Amino acid sequence: MKKTIITTSIVVIFTLIALIIFNKLISRQDTSSMFAESKYGKFEITVITTGELIPEHSVEITCPEFTQGRDVRSTNIKITDLVSEGTIVKTGDYVATLDRTELENSLKDARERVTTYTTNLEVALLDTAMTMSSIRDQITNQEHIVSEAEIALRNSKYENPNTIREAEINFDQAKRVLDQLQRTSTLKVAQTRTKIKNTRMLLSRMERRVSDYEEVLAGFVIKAPADGMIIYSKDRYGSKRKVGSMVSPTDRVVATLPDLSSMISKIYVSEIEFTKVKPGQPVIITIDAFPTKTFNGSVISIANIGEKLNNSDSKVFEVMVKLHESDLNLRPSMTTNNKIIISSLDNVTYVPIECVHTGTDSIPFVYTRDKLKQIVVLGESNDDDIIIKQGIKQGTKIYISEPEKTENFKFSGSDLIKKGSK
Repeated sequence: MKKTIITTSIVVIFTLIALIIFNKLISRQDTSSMFAESKYGKFEITVITTGELIPEHSVEITCPEFTQGRDVRSTNIKITDLVSEGTIVKTGDYVATLDRTELENSLKDARERVTTYTTNLEVALLDTAMTMSSIRDQITNQEHIVSEAEIALRNSKYENPNTIREAEINFDQAKRVLDQLQRTSTLKVAQTRTKIKNTRMLLSRMERRVSDYEEVLAGFVIKAPADGMIIYSKDRYGSKRKVGSMVSPTDRVVATLPDLSSMISKIYVSEIEFTKVKPGQPVIITIDAFPTKTFNGSVISIANIGEKLNNSDSKVFEVMVKLHESDLNLRPSMTTNNKIIISSLDNVTYVPIECVHTGTDSIPFVYTRDKLKQIVVLGESNDDDIIIKQGIKQGTKIYISEPEKTENFKFSGSDLIKKGSK
C-alpha cells in the first residue's frame, strides 16, 4: 500500500513538472510570435512579380504563305495533326498536317474552269478562222465585180449617155460594197483578237491559280526548317495551338524551335510600379520547376503602352528580363518568380511593414516590448519591410500587431514628429 502511494505521488509530480515545462514552452512560442526584431544592414527596394520563360531567339515553323504573290483565296486553316510538344526533330522531319478540304475544293473548281476556258479558246479560234475565210472570199468576189464594172464603164464611153451613166452607177455601187466588206473585215479582226486575248488571259490566270493552289497544298505537310525541340506557338488570345486549332493568313506560326541557351523571363508590372522599373536593373529569378536554383538577370526592355490582361481590370506593362546564365533544362512557358532590385541601401535599420502604425494624425509609431509607443521617422519600403531612419535601434523588440491595453504604453519620441514631416 505504501509503495503504491509513493509511486502515485512520483507520477503526479512528474506530470505537474511536464505541464509546467509545456506551458512555459507554449507561452514562449506565443510571446515570440507577437514580436519582431529590428534589423540592420543591407536593404533592397524591389518589385516582385511572376512571369514565364520565352526564348530570346527561335525559328518559326509556319504554314505556307496563302496570299503573298499567289492567286489563292483562303480563310483560316485547321491543324489536323501535330507532333507532340517537346519532340526533338531534325531538319526536314515531319511536324504537322493542315486540313486540305477547302483548298482542294477550290483547286477542283479552278481546274474545271481551265478546261472551260481552253474549250472556249479553241472554239473562238475555229470560229475566227471560218468567219475570216468567208469574209476573205466575199472580198475576193467583190474585187472581181468591181473590176468587171470598171471594164464595162471604160467600154461604155462610146455609148449613149444613159448607158454611160448606168455603167458609172454600177461601178460606184460595186466599190462601196467592197469598201464595206473591207471595213467589216477590219472590225471583225479587231473583235476577234480582243475576244481571243481575253479568253487567253482568263485561261492563263486560271492556270496560274491552279499552280498556286497546288504549290500551297504541297506545303500543307509541314516539316522542320531546322534542328531543335518542338514548342507549340500561341495564338493572339494566349492559347497554345494544337490539333484542331486554326491558323490564318496573318498568323501562320504553328510551332517554334527555340534556342534554349538564351532565355527571357516575360513579366508584367502594374502601372503603379511601372515608373520604378528601368532597363539594366538587376533581377533575381527562380523557376517553379527548379525551386532550389537561382538565376541572375537584368531588365532589357519595358513596353511603352500598357495593356489589360484577361480577368483583370487594371493596366500592366510588359517587361522583358534576360537571364544571364544558361541551363538547357529550362523550357519555354515555365513559371518564373522575379525580384527586380530597384535600389539597394547599406547600413540601415528596418522592420516589417505591419509593425508600423499610424493614428488619426498620420504620425507613424511602433509599440516596443519595453512598453513604449515610439514615434519613428520612416524611409523607403519594399513589399515586406520599411526603413526606420530614427526612433529605434538595431535589435529592438517591437510588436507585430497592436497589443492590448495600449493606454498603458508610454509615449516616446515627440521630438521626432517635426523631423518625420520634413
